[in-house]
Amino acid sequence: MNKGPELYNKAKSLIPGGTQLLSKRPEMFLPDHWPSYYSKAKGCAIWDLDDNKYLDFITMGIGACVLGYADDDVDDAVAAALRKGNMTSLNAPEEVALAEMFIDMHPWSDMVRYTRSGGEAMTVAVRIGRAASNKDKVMFCGYHGWHDWYLAANLSVDKALDGHLLPGLEPKGVPRALQGTALPFKFNDKEDFLRVFQKDADEIGVIVLEIIRNDQPDQEFLELISSTCKQHGIVFIVDEITSGWRLNLGGAHLLYGIEPDISVFGKTTSNGYPFGAVIGKKEVMEAAQTSFISSTYWTDRIGVAAAKRTIEKMVQLNAPEHLIKIGDLAQEGWSSLLQERNISHHTFGIAPLSHFGIKHKEAQVLKTYFTQEMLKRGYLASTVLYTSIAHTEEGLKNYLEVCGLVFDDIQNIINQGSFDNVLEGPVSHSGFKRLN
Repeated sequence: MNKGPELYNKAKSLIPGGTQLLSKRPEMFLPDHWPSYYSKAKGCAIWDLDDNKYLDFITMGIGACVLGYADDDVDDAVAAALRKGNMTSLNAPEEVALAEMFIDMHPWSDMVRYTRSGGEAMTVAVRIGRAASNKDKVMFCGYHGWHDWYLAANLSVDKALDGHLLPGLEPKGVPRALQGTALPFKFNDKEDFLRVFQKDADEIGVIVLEIIRNDQPDQEFLELISSTCKQHGIVFIVDEITSGWRLNLGGAHLLYGIEPDISVFGKTTSNGYPFGAVIGKKEVMEAAQTSFISSTYWTDRIGVAAAKRTIEKMVQLNAPEHLIKIGDLAQEGWSSLLQERNISHHTFGIAPLSHFGIKHKEAQVLKTYFTQEMLKRGYLASTVLYTSIAHTEEGLKNYLEVCGLVFDDIQNIINQGSFDNVLEGPVSHSGFKRLN
């Protein structure tokens, strides 16, 4: 395994940050030894530049490929769209068919806009919300991307975003004038929500919430936010970019009986093809026409064709049922294996986004070691598993057997208390850092 790390070292001199996505940086997994690049992929298998085959038991394209890599049905739909022409001076009719599909699955909604990424879609949604409410300030809970409206939270309070998935996010380049416009509140904490809201109640026009990521939401917490928005004429946006389609067909807000003004979808909706969607109530969505929200590649044919076929297939297969089953089995398997070895740990996350953590002062070293040794055995792995249709029960059984072998080593390392020479490279990064 040489070509991938070598190419990545070159990339760092040509691409600021080494890659376009923080979550794909090799430093987040196994610095100096991560394969870094792929030559092809199918199902849950990935081949690197040296033609080594790995089974992806980590994030499946950072959560984008719910159906598995290179799904034949989705790829065929995209190929058909390409043969007809991807971009012209007219619009693709699939936009209308897909909009009807979204609205049918979300009866509270009336209108739809498209983008080509989740971060873009969230920014469009916030722009629409501000336009509809005529107010600037946005309260939020959860992780919502890289755009200025969100990172502005860190202009006000140092590390304000550290409780929202990614620690260490710097607001460099975000205008200081946005200070105080993005106001974070804590998940499942009604008192914190009310504290933040009451401080700026008259100026808040939008409230954004990830309904669920790792922890189950408290129903009273959700209802408090929903009722506060209705009472004060605030636009309520739910971010389903990560959660959408994994727990149910549609968004997690449907499971909890929450009716937002806008819901935002992204990565899970199109199985690896660029796509984002903003769906909402007519009286709110119409505000998009009072602001300039427009981009050429939001009108390409690939994204909507991929999303339409992906949704159809997720419905056909009842994808959430499978994702939950595999995730439950993974968490049960990790817990059983670690308990047998008396390794202190915890498992957490909704089943389709499963995590485990080893409770130890050298937890990051042990996490890196796990990735290092699993890679040697043909697995892309860390302390997380984003499940997909391509993950089978038999495949998971084999994966857990290999986990057991590595957990044996970890048990020995902990018992011996020696951590100095177990890694063949640096310890993996745990958050946002400059590379050099």
